[in-house]
Amino acid sequence: MEHPRTRPTQYGPRHDTPPRPSKPSRSPRPSGSPLPPQAGRAAGGGVARSARPARPARAPQRRPVPARRPAPAPAARRLPNPRLTGLGGGLFCGLVMLVLGLLVAVAFGASQTVYGVLFLPVCVLTAVWVREGDLLTAPVIVPIAFAVGLVPVADDGDDGTGGRLMGLVTGLATQAGWLYGGTLVAGLIVLGRRARTVHRRTARGRPQG
Repeated sequence: MEHPRTRPTQYGPRHDTPPRPSKPSRSPRPSGSPLPPQAGRAAGGGVARSARPARPARAPQRRPVPARRPAPAPAARRLPNPRLTGLGGGLFCGLVMLVLGLLVAVAFGASQTVYGVLFLPVCVLTAVWVREGDLLTAPVIVPIAFAVGLVPVADDGDDGTGGRLMGLVTGLATQAGWLYGGTLVAGLIVLGRRARTVHRRTARGRPQG
């Protein structure tokens, strides 16, 4: 039996050997068909960039308008708010009551009732204007000032110094209502200011939770 490779070519191919299957040839892709786009790459071969969403336009921010502070009241319209020491409060109250006593003796015929009425606002001013460190001196000052200012108003009885002294004692006895009333008013104002001062100091020293 002859080998197919050594068989001469003039006898032709052997019919008893099956033909070998031929490999399928790859047909070339037509040049006109476009390539399918791949994920992440552009059709031309470059890297495709994902489109970013457009940022919304920001509204222009308005600057807050600073609040206008009310203009301070002129100094002429402010009420006087002095702070008197204990000695200064005593001098103020005593001098004012002495001047008022002289005016009452000249203008109202030494009317002790008018003098007692004028004593009340002086007590209020003394208790309001004394400083916080000398608050307790106000109720002590006003009775002394009342006695000082009562000297020109007291009836002397034409007996010299003795008569003037007796008139002063009589005036203090008859006008005790005005004396006690003015002292009570000064004491109440002093207690109110003292309580407010203590409350303010307590609020400052209390820890904020």
